Amino acid sequence: MPEKTPAVPGPATGPRSNYNNWISAIGAVIAIGALFSFALLVWMDFTQGEKNPYLGIFTYLVAPAFLVLGLGLAAFGAWAQRRWMIRHAHAPDRWRLDFHSRAQRRGMLALGAGCLGFVILSAFGSYQTYHYAESNEFCGRVCHEAMNPEWVAYQQGAHARVDCVECHIGSGARWFIEAKLNGAHQLVAYTLDSYQRPIATPVKNLRPAQHTCEQCHWPEKFAGNVELVFDHFLSDKRNTPYTARMLMHVNTRTPGHPMGGIHWHVSQEERVEYFATDEKRQVIPWMRVVNLKDGTSRVFRTNDFQGEPPADRVRVMDCIDCHNRPAHSFPTANDAVERAMFAGSLTRSLPNIKRSAVQAMTQKEITTDAEAPERIADFLRARYREPAQQAELPGAIAEVQRIFSQSIFVERKADWRVYPNNIGHKDWPGCFRCHDDKHKASDGRKVRASECSSCHTILAQGNGSQLDLLASKGLEFKHPSGELDPELTCADCHNGGLQK
Repeated sequence: MPEKTPAVPGPATGPRSNYNNWISAIGAVIAIGALFSFALLVWMDFTQGEKNPYLGIFTYLVAPAFLVLGLGLAAFGAWAQRRWMIRHAHAPDRWRLDFHSRAQRRGMLALGAGCLGFVILSAFGSYQTYHYAESNEFCGRVCHEAMNPEWVAYQQGAHARVDCVECHIGSGARWFIEAKLNGAHQLVAYTLDSYQRPIATPVKNLRPAQHTCEQCHWPEKFAGNVELVFDHFLSDKRNTPYTARMLMHVNTRTPGHPMGGIHWHVSQEERVEYFATDEKRQVIPWMRVVNLKDGTSRVFRTNDFQGEPPADRVRVMDCIDCHNRPAHSFPTANDAVERAMFAGSLTRSLPNIKRSAVQAMTQKEITTDAEAPERIADFLRARYREPAQQAELPGAIAEVQRIFSQSIFVERKADWRVYPNNIGHKDWPGCFRCHDDKHKASDGRKVRASECSSCHTILAQGNGSQLDLLASKGLEFKHPSGELDPELTCADCHNGGLQK
């Protein structure tokens, strides 16, 4: 018999680790990528001058979560490999990494290349993801599609270049987490199409204005007077212009004297507190002014409110109580039409165009956003049938349709009528919620409404040559339509649409 050729001994193999498997290797790749992203984000967190509200959550929650996932996958691979070896003692190499195998070496090279690419992409993705998640597009279109009216109003507002997160979240991971936890139920409501129409206001859990608004606007910054010009048009056949030019007494503080003017309401020397009986904070029967130096206080209340308000419903007045629509202001139909007329985008040559445009926008027959353009067009065509008016009519129709699309959202039930704007007192009570001569202290003192000059001085009013001369000491307000009933406030007649 031929002799058997002795077997050539293979490479010596010792006890191998249970982590020597493909599952653990993939987990290691994920863990390495997460660790690299974590290191990059931590570096950004410590070196970035202006803190990003989303940076903390990605750095200390998202990246560690992926690191834990990778480590968990590696541990699972070791557990699965050990379990296989116990149950299949004669075939222990189901997931083993064997560098002596040419096929597995190619696989390891591919895995290494994939690992490098994953690390690079995870770093790039981490950076881009948190930037996109804080973008206005994400807030207005992707995340909050249900809030399209607020998105449109924001784009037209004075804060259109201020990122949403700067006001709604501010800096710091804590406020980001609180905002997102609170928003979890909103996501569920949007998915189930059960969210409120319109979106309820005021926002109860909004971060205090001192943490957000006052990073740019602090009361002491605005001293003296601010000139404002209000351009209006009367609801008459000629669309007569009427302008009021005035100085707003924002902050009259001078050295050695207490703060005065409008910003007295948020001074550091006195604290204003109030109690509102309605959710929109429009009905205020009780208020208190606390002297922060000596602790004394003065309480003012209406005659029909007795007793004390619930302690948990007493609110300290801050910027948002007057500037309650700083970024999502819905213009009234009247104001939106007047702005277009002043800008020249809505013709003034059509008689009574202001009245007709407002009436066209506020038709009760408009029940959906889709039907609004045609109903507006039909309304205006019916009003202007004269041959001489036909040249201007198409442009007027198109402009009124555009104004409607940016100010009234029928299906969302969102427009100025459900969102009070407390700046001023023309279309909503605003200042007159308190300054109405009806709030009295125990000693008989009142919160005055008649002292208009304490907040503003009218420099000029009217039109044409009436605006050429300025009265430095101020003018008494003259209503364009004649004398006013002293028992009425502006909002008793003006409602943002046509005058009552």
